[in-house]
Amino acid sequence: MSNRYNPDKAAVFWIADAFAAIPLAAALAAGVAAADRGDCGTLLLAVVGLCAAALLRAGLQIVAADRGEAAAIRVKTTWRRRVYPHVLVAAPGHHRMLGETVADAVDRIEDLGGFHARFLPLRRAAVLSPLIIAAAAALGSWVAGAILLVTLLPFALGMALAGTAAARAAARQLDALSRLSGLFVDRVRALPVIVGFGAQDRIGRHLADATHEVATRTLAVLKVAFLSSAIIEFFAALSVALVALYCGFNLLGLLPFPVPETLRLDEALFVLVLAPEFYLPMRRLAAAYHDKQVGEAAVERLEGIAPAPSPSASPKIPIAEPPALRFEGVVIDYGGTAIGPFSLDLPAGTSLALRGPTGIGKSSLLHALLGLAPIGAGRILVDGCNAADVALPGHIGWAGQSVAFVPGTLADNIRLARPDAGDAAVEAAARRAGLGPLIAARGDGLALPLDHRGSGLSGGERRRVGIARILLKDAPLWLLDEPTADLDARSAVEIAGILAEASRGRTVLMVTHSAELAAIATREMVLA
Repeated sequence: MSNRYNPDKAAVFWIADAFAAIPLAAALAAGVAAADRGDCGTLLLAVVGLCAAALLRAGLQIVAADRGEAAAIRVKTTWRRRVYPHVLVAAPGHHRMLGETVADAVDRIEDLGGFHARFLPLRRAAVLSPLIIAAAAALGSWVAGAILLVTLLPFALGMALAGTAAARAAARQLDALSRLSGLFVDRVRALPVIVGFGAQDRIGRHLADATHEVATRTLAVLKVAFLSSAIIEFFAALSVALVALYCGFNLLGLLPFPVPETLRLDEALFVLVLAPEFYLPMRRLAAAYHDKQVGEAAVERLEGIAPAPSPSASPKIPIAEPPALRFEGVVIDYGGTAIGPFSLDLPAGTSLALRGPTGIGKSSLLHALLGLAPIGAGRILVDGCNAADVALPGHIGWAGQSVAFVPGTLADNIRLARPDAGDAAVEAAARRAGLGPLIAARGDGLALPLDHRGSGLSGGERRRVGIARILLKDAPLWLLDEPTADLDARSAVEIAGILAEASRGRTVLMVTHSAELAAIATREMVLA
């Protein structure tokens, strides 16, 4: 991801801001010295230079902030593309709440903004900018420049100590926030069950405890932030005071030790104005240090959702022709529950109907093939290759026990199977799936608006939308999980006929309780 954004662009403008501070200090020192001498011409030039330098610095800071925000937006967009596909596809054996994963995918990506917009550019600027200011200050007083450089050590040490404590506090806060968000989302999803069983008080206590934990963690983060700011401001003020004492006593000739330089008023003022500028980049960095801790903790959690692909990993094998499937002693292990072993062979271009009692593990076999169920023993082969090495997700036809919908039109929901499909192909798939009467009866046709529940469609019509999707997908491998469940006998027979005709020549693995649907398969296997 490091090549997808460039925080150096923002850092260049922050460094340029340090360069612009030099003429500003020079103009201010020259103006005060001119006023002391009564030199109105030089004073006027100094005022013009001071205004120009101030405007330049304002412009540089605006552009630096803008470039930083642009870099942060690019990073967050890259993370969204990487993380979002993993949100609803949990890894085998994964036990995190869905709400917690969703909260991490949304909130933790936003937490990256400050890290990339402010901290990274300011960290680069904090390395060079103080050296630039110290070199400029040395032109007025090399002793003052040396004082500035020496005081860097306690300043940096204070930042390091505060940063270590802040990192631990920020990680604990993000853990608590994610748990609270996950708990809230999951409980909202289960609200009808909670109300039905009268568990509102107990769930309310759970949420109250999680909220209290978040408040406690947040206060801990604030304590560390205030403490680190106090340490940094103390060392910055102390260091500036040292420079001010040296310059003042040098001007008055009251230094208790000999020095190889005698300062003029303009030189002393030039150094005094630059002294706060010397610490300004590090104070900015310290102000953004919390962004660093939050950003790094957020990256750690996001990596847990979507691990970075291994550089040595070979690309997955595509499937262009109907594949052969082989399950060899497959045991699906959910931790406390293990199902199997299962062994079966499905030659390429044939179909197999899996039947058996509820809970025997029929649907789990389909999930295991897609990597959505944990395999404790055995292996699954696709054309002789490990299923994990084959590009199955997104390249198969799937019809499950329930049909998911998205807000949009009927055509939009069918086109989910193949987003690049044209209107003619979508309509052909819809009519082939038996949705012709629906299209004719509704005045909107394929433009019929649907919500995320598919409201307005009967159970049979919902099933036919799912069938239309796999027809439109035209994939060489079909996985069917009870595609006729809960349908009346007539609708089940009609859908079985559609599938029998459309599945010829494909590899089809179907799970069903329906004798009519099982009859269209090349062979049948009963699990017991």
